[in-house]
Amino acid sequence: MERSLEMANMTRVQQFILLGLSTRLDIRDALFVIFLSLYLLTLLENTLIIYLICSHSELHKPMYFFLGNLSCLEMCYVSVTMPSLLMGLWYGFYHISFIACMTQLFFFIVLVGTECILLASMAYDRYVAICHPLHYPLLMRPQVCVGLAMTSWLGGLLVSMVKTTCIATLSYCGPNVLNHFFCDVSPLLNLSCTHVALTELVDFISAIVILWGCFLMTMASYVAIGRAVLCMPSTTARYKAFSTCASHLVVVGIFYSATIFIYARPKRIEAMDLNKMLSVIYTVVTPMCNPIIYCLRNKEVQIAFYKTIHWS
Repeated sequence: MERSLEMANMTRVQQFILLGLSTRLDIRDALFVIFLSLYLLTLLENTLIIYLICSHSELHKPMYFFLGNLSCLEMCYVSVTMPSLLMGLWYGFYHISFIACMTQLFFFIVLVGTECILLASMAYDRYVAICHPLHYPLLMRPQVCVGLAMTSWLGGLLVSMVKTTCIATLSYCGPNVLNHFFCDVSPLLNLSCTHVALTELVDFISAIVILWGCFLMTMASYVAIGRAVLCMPSTTARYKAFSTCASHLVVVGIFYSATIFIYARPKRIEAMDLNKMLSVIYTVVTPMCNPIIYCLRNKEVQIAFYKTIHWS
């Protein structure tokens, strides 16, 4: 018995090898420059949004409070996944220790869960603003906004603790090559040498609860918004109401189309190259585009930006 335990400890994987986004030498350098530029641009955009929201009192509104949380989340997103992506492009593949891999997985799941709940909270904010405008100051008072934001972060933390614990307690005896640019759920399950049915079930249930649950709540909010907009007598009023929700719908569509396909399925994904491409959408493209879609085209944010430039 003791001998078998010693052998198990000896053969347990101590590190993983991330193959990265691409193994083609002829395009790795170009991809490195592109993704490094996208990383720095994402950090700059979201830092600017947070600064504008904090420094201008006219942006101290529930909608911008949630956008500030989203910008903070997006900066964390790219900082969790992008370094390993860049290292893989620079070196061809990237060695990551077991503990570092599980740590990256933990923070990544925290951020995915938080974004799901946060997007649902933002949809609720738009629902109250359009369907119950007279009650908006009461229903979206600061205490409620802070409560929704804290629920988003704590919900993501709770889900991540459960999922990461289940995945970290699996046995990994080899091989240790992950066909991905960061430590994600499906590639790790594919490498486990023990029975993963329970872990897959936990992963699937949590995906159903968080991804599908938040998605359905978001869609329910927008169905109610759509009905309210159609009942508005003025075309101008309908256009104004729709314009405040269009950017959120675009982001929701991009985020959920990728994450639901990858995570809300009751089996491991074998098409890992497709998995990597879809992962790029919500770990790189979405964090970069969100500030442009949400804020930098918003008139109130533009005015605040021009004031900042003028003051400087």
